[in-house]
Amino acid sequence: MAQSTPNPGSDDVITRIDRMVDAPDQVLLNSASTIAAELLGCGEAILERWLRAQEMVPTTHTVEGFRLLALQRQGARGDPSFNACRETCRELVYYHNLVRLDPANDDVPRRLRLGAMVARHLALFIDGKLEVAGLGEFCCSSRPLRGASSSNAEAPRNQDLIHAHHPRLQHSR
Repeated sequence: MAQSTPNPGSDDVITRIDRMVDAPDQVLLNSASTIAAELLGCGEAILERWLRAQEMVPTTHTVEGFRLLALQRQGARGDPSFNACRETCRELVYYHNLVRLDPANDDVPRRLRLGAMVARHLALFIDGKLEVAGLGEFCCSSRPLRGASSSNAEAPRNQDLIHAHHPRLQHSR
Protein backbone atom coordinates (compact mmCIF):
# COMPACT_ATOMS: atom_id res chain seq x y z
CA MET A 1 0.00 0.00 0.00
CA ALA A 2 1.34 3.46 -0.87
CA GLN A 3 2.50 5.81 1.85
CA SER A 4 0.37 8.86 2.56
CA THR A 5 3.27 11.08 3.59
CA PRO A 6 6.31 12.14 1.56
CA ASN A 7 9.43 10.07 1.99
CA PRO A 8 12.18 11.81 4.00
CA GLY A 9 14.88 11.17 1.37
CA SER A 10 12.99 13.02 -1.35
CA ASP A 11 14.23 16.49 -0.47
CA ASP A 12 17.86 15.29 -0.39
CA VAL A 13 17.63 13.88 -3.92
CA ILE A 14 15.83 16.95 -5.25
CA THR A 15 18.46 19.18 -3.62
CA ARG A 16 21.23 17.17 -5.36
CA ILE A 17 19.38 17.48 -8.66
CA ASP A 18 18.86 21.22 -8.21
CA ARG A 19 22.60 21.65 -7.59
CA MET A 20 23.26 20.02 -10.95
CA VAL A 21 20.79 22.34 -12.71
CA ASP A 22 22.35 25.40 -11.05
CA ALA A 23 26.00 24.38 -11.52
CA PRO A 24 28.19 26.56 -13.76
CA ASP A 25 28.90 25.16 -17.21
CA GLN A 26 32.58 24.63 -16.43
CA VAL A 27 31.79 22.50 -13.37
CA LEU A 28 29.47 20.35 -15.48
CA LEU A 29 32.10 20.01 -18.22
CA ASN A 30 34.90 19.16 -15.78
CA SER A 31 32.88 16.42 -14.06
CA ALA A 32 30.58 15.34 -16.89
CA SER A 33 30.93 11.55 -16.54
CA THR A 34 30.70 11.66 -12.75
CA ILE A 35 27.60 13.86 -12.83
CA ALA A 36 25.98 11.67 -15.50
CA ALA A 37 26.51 8.64 -13.25
CA GLU A 38 25.14 10.61 -10.30
CA LEU A 39 21.98 11.36 -12.29
CA LEU A 40 21.40 7.63 -12.74
CA GLY A 41 22.08 7.17 -9.02
CA CYS A 42 19.46 9.79 -8.21
CA GLY A 43 16.97 8.01 -10.44
CA GLU A 44 17.72 4.71 -8.72
CA ALA A 45 17.32 6.28 -5.26
CA ILE A 46 13.98 7.73 -6.33
CA LEU A 47 12.66 4.36 -7.51
CA GLU A 48 14.08 2.60 -4.44
CA ARG A 49 11.90 4.89 -2.26
CA TRP A 50 8.81 3.70 -4.15
CA LEU A 51 9.77 0.03 -3.91
CA ARG A 52 10.49 0.22 -0.19
CA ALA A 53 7.18 2.01 0.38
CA GLN A 54 5.57 -0.99 -1.37
CA GLU A 55 7.49 -3.28 1.01
CA MET A 56 9.62 -4.60 -1.84
CA VAL A 57 13.37 -5.17 -1.81
CA PRO A 58 14.91 -3.17 -4.69
CA THR A 59 16.52 -5.40 -7.29
CA THR A 60 20.23 -5.43 -8.01
CA HIS A 61 19.65 -6.73 -11.54
CA THR A 62 19.88 -4.69 -14.71
CA VAL A 63 17.72 -4.36 -17.81
CA GLU A 64 19.53 -3.38 -20.98
CA GLY A 65 22.59 -2.73 -18.80
CA PHE A 66 20.88 -0.29 -16.41
CA ARG A 67 19.65 -0.91 -12.88
CA LEU A 68 17.31 2.09 -13.22
CA LEU A 69 15.33 0.26 -15.91
CA ALA A 70 15.21 -2.91 -13.80
CA LEU A 71 13.90 -0.93 -10.82
CA GLN A 72 11.20 0.63 -12.99
CA ARG A 73 10.18 -2.79 -14.31
CA GLN A 74 10.07 -4.15 -10.77
CA GLY A 75 7.90 -1.25 -9.61
CA ALA A 76 5.46 -1.74 -12.47
CA ARG A 77 4.73 -5.37 -11.51
CA GLY A 78 1.25 -5.33 -10.04
CA ASP A 79 0.81 -1.58 -10.57
CA PRO A 80 0.21 -0.71 -14.22
CA SER A 81 0.00 3.00 -13.38
CA PHE A 82 3.71 2.85 -12.57
CA ASN A 83 4.43 2.38 -16.28
CA ALA A 84 3.82 6.12 -16.62
CA CYS A 85 7.43 6.69 -15.56
CA ARG A 86 8.97 4.12 -17.92
CA GLU A 87 9.78 6.68 -20.62
CA THR A 88 11.05 9.12 -18.00
CA CYS A 89 13.54 6.48 -16.85
CA ARG A 90 14.55 5.77 -20.45
CA GLU A 91 15.04 9.48 -21.06
CA LEU A 92 17.31 9.70 -18.02
CA VAL A 93 19.36 6.80 -19.43
CA TYR A 94 19.45 8.62 -22.79
CA TYR A 95 20.97 11.79 -21.30
CA HIS A 96 23.42 9.68 -19.30
CA ASN A 97 24.53 7.92 -22.49
CA LEU A 98 24.85 11.18 -24.46
CA VAL A 99 27.22 12.56 -21.85
CA ARG A 100 29.19 9.36 -21.25
CA LEU A 101 29.78 8.81 -24.98
CA ASP A 102 31.08 12.35 -25.58
CA PRO A 103 31.97 14.05 -22.27
CA ALA A 104 33.87 16.88 -24.04
CA ASN A 105 30.93 17.90 -26.26
CA ASP A 106 29.96 21.57 -26.03
CA ASP A 107 26.35 20.52 -25.32
CA VAL A 108 27.28 18.56 -22.17
CA PRO A 109 26.12 21.26 -19.71
CA ARG A 110 22.74 21.52 -21.46
CA ARG A 111 22.41 17.73 -21.62
CA LEU A 112 23.21 17.33 -17.94
CA ARG A 113 20.71 20.03 -17.00
CA LEU A 114 18.02 18.40 -19.13
CA GLY A 115 18.83 15.05 -17.53
CA ALA A 116 18.58 16.67 -14.09
CA MET A 117 15.18 18.10 -14.98
CA VAL A 118 14.04 14.65 -16.07
CA ALA A 119 15.29 13.21 -12.75
CA ARG A 120 13.39 15.95 -10.90
CA HIS A 121 10.25 15.06 -12.83
CA LEU A 122 10.71 11.42 -11.80
CA ALA A 123 11.16 12.42 -8.15
CA LEU A 124 8.01 14.54 -8.19
CA PHE A 125 6.06 11.79 -9.92
CA ILE A 126 7.10 9.22 -7.29
CA ASP A 127 6.40 11.65 -4.45
CA GLY A 128 2.96 12.19 -5.94
CA LYS A 129 2.36 8.44 -6.19
CA LEU A 130 3.37 8.08 -2.56
CA GLU A 131 0.82 10.75 -1.63
CA VAL A 132 -2.03 9.94 -3.99
CA ALA A 133 -2.73 6.40 -5.18
CA GLY A 134 -3.13 6.15 -8.94
CA LEU A 135 -1.32 9.37 -9.89
CA GLY A 136 0.52 7.46 -12.62
CA GLU A 137 -2.66 7.41 -14.67
CA PHE A 138 -2.54 11.19 -14.79
CA CYS A 139 1.03 11.97 -15.73
CA CYS A 140 1.75 15.18 -17.65
CA SER A 141 1.00 13.68 -21.05
CA SER A 142 -2.03 11.64 -20.05
CA ARG A 143 -5.76 12.38 -19.91
CA PRO A 144 -7.20 15.24 -17.79
CA LEU A 145 -7.92 14.64 -14.10
CA ARG A 146 -11.57 15.51 -14.64
CA GLY A 147 -13.53 12.88 -16.51
CA ALA A 148 -15.90 13.25 -19.42
CA SER A 149 -18.31 15.22 -17.22
CA SER A 150 -16.24 18.38 -17.71
CA SER A 151 -15.46 20.05 -20.97
CA ASN A 152 -11.85 20.12 -22.04
CA ALA A 153 -11.87 23.90 -21.81
CA GLU A 154 -12.71 23.75 -18.11
CA ALA A 155 -10.43 20.89 -17.14
CA PRO A 156 -6.96 21.96 -16.00
CA ARG A 157 -4.07 20.41 -17.83
CA ASN A 158 -2.33 17.79 -15.70
CA GLN A 159 1.00 19.43 -16.39
CA ASP A 160 -0.35 22.73 -15.00
CA LEU A 161 -1.56 20.97 -11.85
CA ILE A 162 1.78 19.31 -11.25
CA HIS A 163 3.71 22.51 -11.91
CA ALA A 164 1.36 24.52 -9.66
CA HIS A 165 2.08 22.17 -6.75
CA HIS A 166 5.81 21.95 -7.45
CA PRO A 167 7.18 25.47 -7.99
CA ARG A 168 10.68 24.10 -8.64
CA LEU A 169 9.39 22.92 -12.01
CA GLN A 170 8.31 26.41 -13.06
CA HIS A 171 11.63 27.28 -14.70
CA SER A 172 11.88 23.93 -16.49
CA ARG A 173 8.74 24.36 -18.60
